[in-house]
Amino acid sequence: MLTILYRGPLASCDYDCAYCPFAKRRDSPERLRADRAALERFTAWVTAQDFEVSVLFTPWGEALVRSWYRRAVVDLSWAPNVRRVAVQTNLSHRTGWLASASDRAALWVTYHPTQVPYDRFLAKVRSLPVRHSVGIVGDPAHLADARRLRADLPAETYLWVNAEEGRLYTDAEAAEWSAIDPLFHHSRFPHPSAGLPCRTGDSVISVNGDGTVRRCHFIPEELGNLYDGSYRRELRPRPCPAAACDCHIGYVHLEPTGLYPVFAGGILERVPAAWP
Repeated sequence: MLTILYRGPLASCDYDCAYCPFAKRRDSPERLRADRAALERFTAWVTAQDFEVSVLFTPWGEALVRSWYRRAVVDLSWAPNVRRVAVQTNLSHRTGWLASASDRAALWVTYHPTQVPYDRFLAKVRSLPVRHSVGIVGDPAHLADARRLRADLPAETYLWVNAEEGRLYTDAEAAEWSAIDPLFHHSRFPHPSAGLPCRTGDSVISVNGDGTVRRCHFIPEELGNLYDGSYRRELRPRPCPAAACDCHIGYVHLEPTGLYPVFAGGILERVPAAWP
């Protein structure tokens, strides 16, 4: 099976998070047309393959406010060769369309306390008809929000916490976040990765809108192109060339972290195998 992290030209978002360079950014009509064409090409390629594929959409901005991403999720969820299709989202979009997706669709949802009324967000999560995880950035200003969300979410919904970029947590602070997310310690520190075995570049690849294939979003070296098949001869086990990996969509594939058994069956949507 091949796992693909797809990121097209889309770079706009309807939220205004202070830490994000894509906050309230608008794409031009030309860029949106290019993004739609790229996604439709990618979806057609996936469904034409004779091997199993899993897809995680990791857009710079918010994808599900765009009809072509909603359609892609539904269509891919019903494709016989697609094991899982998941997408990272802030859940600002309407959710009724998810009723048309199969049980192979999933959401990786992030809660942004400054951007959405709490009750509206919670109601949307509770009504989701597909598999999902929910998460929050470990900003100390949002600790009370995270605790409230953990208390109000169904017990079967995993609430993950991403360490805030650049923040050094004391042991006491880390313990507070770990009480919400028992797996927070995996996010607290960057993972040393240089020379260590990683599944990216072998069974996991990153693909952009024009089909350029890289081992992951964080390594610039190109492995070829998806659409001419040149990437295939470059797929093989290989060590990580980076000094460290500090993003879940990267280090989850780093073999020494041992996270594949932890998230077995839920790697892309970030749902632990044994939860709650």
